[in-house]
Amino acid sequence: MDRKARILAPLDARGRGLEIGPSHNPVAPKRAGYAVDILDHADRAALVEKYRDHGVDLDAIEEVDFVWNGGSYAELTGRRGYYDWIIASHVIEHMPDLVGFLNDCDALLGQGGVLSLAVPDKRYCFDRLRAPTGLSQLIDAHLQGRSNHTPGQVADYFLNVVKLDGRIAWDAALAQGRSLDAVEFVHTAQDASAGMDAVRQHGAYLDIHAWCFTPSGFRLLLDDLHRLGLVALRESAFGDTHGHEFYVALSRDGAGPGRDRLALMREAETEMAACAL
Repeated sequence: MDRKARILAPLDARGRGLEIGPSHNPVAPKRAGYAVDILDHADRAALVEKYRDHGVDLDAIEEVDFVWNGGSYAELTGRRGYYDWIIASHVIEHMPDLVGFLNDCDALLGQGGVLSLAVPDKRYCFDRLRAPTGLSQLIDAHLQGRSNHTPGQVADYFLNVVKLDGRIAWDAALAQGRSLDAVEFVHTAQDASAGMDAVRQHGAYLDIHAWCFTPSGFRLLLDDLHRLGLVALRESAFGDTHGHEFYVALSRDGAGPGRDRLALMREAETEMAACAL
């Protein structure tokens, strides 16, 4: 299967769907016949301008039905319990409040609805040297009602993201047998200071990866959030890493990862050890 097929596999694409943040690469485009609405941070005209010099297919950018304004998705769309499926590809790691994002999606899904996620694997992208996200961080961000990244998150991002052979994403084959000397930092301390100042002094929103995951670590976090009663959605399907991303589908009647917490912790440790640079 190609990546789009992997993302679509857990859901019934004949139903009514929402794709969040597809930018220039929608998984289920309207022009392909999907009954889908688009939610993004800007309208189509602004997205075309944003990506004009990025060498991408501007014609692939969809008409945006809902421009996110910082509020809840249910209030923005007026479509609580409406959608059969939601797709979010490389979105969840950007959300200041990951728990709030999951609950926003849950509010939009009808009975039996599925949220299908494509998530970058920190082992094979610019997040490689950043610490995996912990449960306390997600809970605190939610209880604090965060709508922006913190200065500390911005500093961590700018100081620690890397490239491998000039690439910001790669696969296991490219990383195999490489040493730490093979990577290079993308930004400088000055970039980190400027980013912190932009957030602290001007409340700027910087489009960074706030959270970093390995597949098993992510599955454990989701299950812990469910067990703690913070989210209703639970894992209903999982697809292991392909290239630099993995795939997780969530629904209210999901059975969970099918592994106990200690097993997932051990798997997360093994995942990191297997890709040591």
